[in-house]
Amino acid sequence: MHRRILLVSVAAMLAAASTGAGAQAYPSKPVRLIVPFAAGGTTDIVARVVAEKMNLALGQTMIVENKAGGAGVIGANEIKTAKPDGYSLLFATSSTHAILPTAMTKVPYDPIKDFTPISSICVNPLVLVVHPSMPDTVQGLVELMKKNPGKYSYATSGTGSILHLTSEYFKREVGGMDVVHVPYRGSGPAIQDLLPGNVAWMFETFSTMLQHHKAGKLRILAFAHQKRAAIAPEIPTMIEAGVPGFEAYTFNLFLGPAGTPKNVVDTIDQATRKVMADPATIKFLEDIAAVPTPDTTPQRTAKFIEDELAKWAPIIKAAGIKLE
Repeated sequence: MHRRILLVSVAAMLAAASTGAGAQAYPSKPVRLIVPFAAGGTTDIVARVVAEKMNLALGQTMIVENKAGGAGVIGANEIKTAKPDGYSLLFATSSTHAILPTAMTKVPYDPIKDFTPISSICVNPLVLVVHPSMPDTVQGLVELMKKNPGKYSYATSGTGSILHLTSEYFKREVGGMDVVHVPYRGSGPAIQDLLPGNVAWMFETFSTMLQHHKAGKLRILAFAHQKRAAIAPEIPTMIEAGVPGFEAYTFNLFLGPAGTPKNVVDTIDQATRKVMADPATIKFLEDIAAVPTPDTTPQRTAKFIEDELAKWAPIIKAAGIKLE
């Protein structure tokens, strides 16, 4: 009888020890990566490529789930309310963590307090692109706009979008220009009106515009980053083109809900660093004119979000942008 009790006690202790070890092991099941936009866009494509590489680095499957709506609010809010255990992450963007927190009148989350910064993946710099009838330099374009106030128009993918804010930023940095804003429902319709010259210029992602530039249908004047793009080194930066300090881009980050444990953050951080050090990852990003972030850390990611919020807030307020 005593032997039986002893055996049961030992078994119970082993089971408890096993359960405790299992509770500390991360990850022990698939990780959800919430992309706050529809499938098929640049954000989704980058997320899926990175998630596939994270599978090996984490030793678990990272599953991409698209939760589109509200310019990114729905997906971001889902992670805000998720359990902070590392099994639900947000693929955050400039929309969710640089623009909406200031532009929206009632954003349902705090971009700092409601999330745990983990890793930076990349930035995707924008380009200034014009119809071929426009001047072939940034300074030439600015001069033409200033000589003809109210005559020309520029396109964006919508009011309050990163393309709109970058245009407002550009106008401010060159001393002000009276140019008519024409907001469209997405980049596609905007580009279709730029091609025949119905609007004069716009900002857009490099990968979207490069084929039109090479075909001579549109002209990229400059790249909005401190360094030239590896895939088109002949195109100057906005800084080289005469607009000091001008950088504008979308970005992609791994964020967890507030309260995500440090051991989980460290595990994801280390896995992300492995992925970002992979030459194949770097080549994929550079081929779409994105700029990888190989020196990512949770601390740098937190500082990056703070800097982006501080950069765009005054531009949003000065432009009077208020999204419902």
